[in-house]
Amino acid sequence: MANDYPRSFRVADQIQRELSQLLRFELKDPRISDMLTVSEVEVSRDLSVATVFVTVMGDDDRKEALKGLNSASGFMRKQLAARLKLRAVPILRFRYDDSAEKGAELAALIEKAVRDDHPNGNDPNSND
Repeated sequence: MANDYPRSFRVADQIQRELSQLLRFELKDPRISDMLTVSEVEVSRDLSVATVFVTVMGDDDRKEALKGLNSASGFMRKQLAARLKLRAVPILRFRYDDSAEKGAELAALIEKAVRDDHPNGNDPNSND
């Protein structure tokens, strides 16, 4: 039962919650949008590295946001050290999460395929 939810998953969840709060209330970098979301955190098994996946809503420049996050990673790591009860806080690596964009593209493709199969506009789920 202990291996059902390993420590690295619990640490990742806690880091995600704390980073969300830090980004929202304490980080004052103009490159980082208010529309930035921490979508997932993956922590290595030895808890030395945390890969933080972020999503930026809107037309903001994601490269600039990632530069801002990477330059503030030392500050955020120090803040995490004060909030988490860990011997060593993982190194933070930020990556852009494009799964929402890919999901929207896939949904649009599926919708187009369904429309192409039924050109007269009939709902394929109706009993006509």
